[in-house]
Amino acid sequence: MTPIEPSTITHGIQLAVAPVFLLTAVAGMIGAVAGRLARIIDRARVVEDRARHSSDAAQHDMAILELGYLRTRGRLANACIGLLTLCGFFIGVTIVLLFLGETMDFRGHSWAVTSFLTGVVSFLMALLFFFAETVMATRLLNFQLLSAQGK
Repeated sequence: MTPIEPSTITHGIQLAVAPVFLLTAVAGMIGAVAGRLARIIDRARVVEDRARHSSDAAQHDMAILELGYLRTRGRLANACIGLLTLCGFFIGVTIVLLFLGETMDFRGHSWAVTSFLTGVVSFLMALLFFFAETVMATRLLNFQLLSAQGK
């Protein structure tokens, strides 16, 4: 086995570091979506508790409607987190493949391209789920006070 040249290692690290910036974005997105999911769960608990203790049929029906929205939003947030996790996994695989391809006699560049593109597609799909969840969150707003004042 021949020793690895320091310049080869340096170039391998440079190649592998570029996708790490995408991993930083993925980690930030997971944090943001996890925070939204936590708020969805907290809100669902409050709405469910109010519905259980309410004798007003109209209020109960509104609570059931809101709980349905919250369940769908929770599912969208979970799907988003799953896609972001998948993205992070494939970007990590890309980093390993690029580094191995530069430092060893490993011919995995086509695999690296495939894993990188799969990661990017997962990230884009996660953004679509995130957008759908935020649109759904704003659809739930009622603005009854503004309507009552004629604004």
